[in-house]
Amino acid sequence: MTTPTPNSRVCLWYDHNAQEAAAFYASTFPGSAVGAVQYAPADYPNGKAGDVLVVEFTVLGIPCMGLNGGPIFQHSEAFSFQVATSDQSETDRYWNAIVGNGGKESACGWCKDKWGVSWQITPTVLVESLGDPDPLVRKRVFAAMMGMSKIDIAVIDAARAGY
Repeated sequence: MTTPTPNSRVCLWYDHNAQEAAAFYASTFPGSAVGAVQYAPADYPNGKAGDVLVVEFTVLGIPCMGLNGGPIFQHSEAFSFQVATSDQSETDRYWNAIVGNGGKESACGWCKDKWGVSWQITPTVLVESLGDPDPLVRKRVFAAMMGMSKIDIAVIDAARAGY
């Protein structure tokens, strides 16, 4: 039985390393896998016949396609994967996997992988706290988050409680 091709997917542009990125995502996140790999049938402006041209993969169940288009376009924070985490251990694991594999830290739970793709490693308690009905709780949690790179759930809990 074949898996139906999704009607839509995220297309991410890479500079000749889509297969490496897809393999990293598949080994890091549950619900992720590398699918079909297509090779260039002829030379093209940024590659040669036989080079990996397209890699189909999923990240956390999201269908994606990596296109090895060359150095023309770069990733930006205008697109990011948001990864909901349930505890500090899971938050640390994903954050450390991305940053520790040549990525870069940013602010408020954001980081970039070594290919320039942006990620938001977001504990569910942060989202819940920012949606608290009490505006003072939301303000304290927001202020705490603004001073962080990787989200520290204990600090968020303390801000929510008013400490």
